[in-house]
Amino acid sequence: MQPVINVVLPVFAIILTGYLAGRFKILGEGSGDVLQRFVFYVAMPVLLFYAMARVNPEDIMNGPYLGAYLGGQTSTFLIALIVAKFFFKRRLAEGALNGMASIYGNTGYMGIPLTMAAFGPDWIAPAIIATIVNGALVMGVVAAIIEVDLSDGGAIRVVIKDVANALINNPMLVAPILGFAWAFTGLGLTAPVETFSKILGAAAGPCALFSIGLFLVGKSLRKDALEVNWMVFLKLIIHPAITWVLAFHVFEMDVMWASICVVMAAVPTGANIFILARRYDMYMERTSAVILISTVASTVTLSLLFSHWSDRLAF
Repeated sequence: MQPVINVVLPVFAIILTGYLAGRFKILGEGSGDVLQRFVFYVAMPVLLFYAMARVNPEDIMNGPYLGAYLGGQTSTFLIALIVAKFFFKRRLAEGALNGMASIYGNTGYMGIPLTMAAFGPDWIAPAIIATIVNGALVMGVVAAIIEVDLSDGGAIRVVIKDVANALINNPMLVAPILGFAWAFTGLGLTAPVETFSKILGAAAGPCALFSIGLFLVGKSLRKDALEVNWMVFLKLIIHPAITWVLAFHVFEMDVMWASICVVMAAVPTGANIFILARRYDMYMERTSAVILISTVASTVTLSLLFSHWSDRLAF
């Protein structure tokens, strides 16, 4: 129970605090949007740049880790897409969002803070890699699938251009890439830049968790309960289970990298999927319900996971 007390409960206590603040309108209308923009455009990019600028570039190019993480995502996405198409009778664009809800973990807002708290700041690199994969590959592929399905036979170059522009304007992707590029120079960071990054980047974790609580206020759980619960089951059980097999029994890697790989697969569905659903005006109620239910249910699944790995945690 020590991992639950020291890691999981404090994290969800921050989320609960944000929910209560939103529920009783302590911060006023629009506070959730403002805080999310602060995290998305300021604090988290600074943290990601700082973390990536200080790592050994050789550690990032971890083929086994990428193989296990992407393998778990790809397998789960295909299961979700097939079931959405033939059982729930969803069109391709909706099926892509169904699949995304089943694999797009909250690695940035929850995975990174959890990794820092549980395994220590020296092990943040695997969490950042998962965040880059989600922000670049998953968002890009799903957006491309939606654009293709909704297009009226338009030129593929237009679709590619729209997707590319969306990725280039994503600071959660650009910041770590810039940090990674800086790491290759071997120059290090000056003292003022390092201090600035430490202070501002430290706000990313708690503010991100607090913003999740604000986001959950008023979300509906009533629409298409069977489909929503199926996506939650895929995200919290099937996805990490497949990743577990790949990380520990198929690919050879450091046990800490393997452990964090599974944690990144086990975190609940990330809120950015709702942003994508809202952009295309589809699947909004279902995605918001998945975010809420998976976030609450992950208190149990993540607690069990951290309890299992209590001997390798940082505290």
